[in-house]
Amino acid sequence: MIEDDAALARSIAALLRAGGHAVDHVATGEDALAVVGGEPYALVILDVGLPDIDGFTVLAELRRRGEKVPVLMLTARDALDDRVRGLDLGADDYLRKPFEPQELEARVRALGRRRGGDPTPEITVGPLTINRSTGAADVAGRALDLRRRELAVLESLATRAGQVVPRELLIGEVFGFDEPVGSNAIEVHVTRLRGKLAPDGPGIRTVRGVGYMLDAQ
Repeated sequence: MIEDDAALARSIAALLRAGGHAVDHVATGEDALAVVGGEPYALVILDVGLPDIDGFTVLAELRRRGEKVPVLMLTARDALDDRVRGLDLGADDYLRKPFEPQELEARVRALGRRRGGDPTPEITVGPLTINRSTGAADVAGRALDLRRRELAVLESLATRAGQVVPRELLIGEVFGFDEPVGSNAIEVHVTRLRGKLAPDGPGIRTVRGVGYMLDAQ
């Protein structure tokens, strides 16, 4: 999230983290250009009115670099020309301030699914189903009681079922860069998930020294 209004940034970050998202925040366009590309972000939320270079310039530079991450632009402006300019530069969606929290959450979920290559809200891996709109998950009809970060780990693995997901990638998708991460944080979440998925859900394999893989059934 690139937003120079500190109060608004805290509010958006708290809202998204409560919904299971890891959120990194910077306040300037220059910092955004330094950070984006260094992490596998699912979405960039970009304010148009920044204190150094404006959001349009940031967006244009990201697209020039070949960054394909979806971009949701925030603006206090209501001019049609501004919205058209942002979309022409490669923005994926636009949201005018002030906005309703529920609308922001819905747009974030939709754009995040697009990044994963599957716009549908549900992920199914064998008997496991995850609804990315509601955050609900079940195995063979049995509801899973998942903590926020457990759900984030499971969703990350499920979107890549049958593939090894590096531990560093999981950390980047589950934790923001300003959040403390214990040395065994991912291992703790994976252990809990294994217990909750058993006995009828897909297994999670450890690929020693690399990461984890959710069995594709």
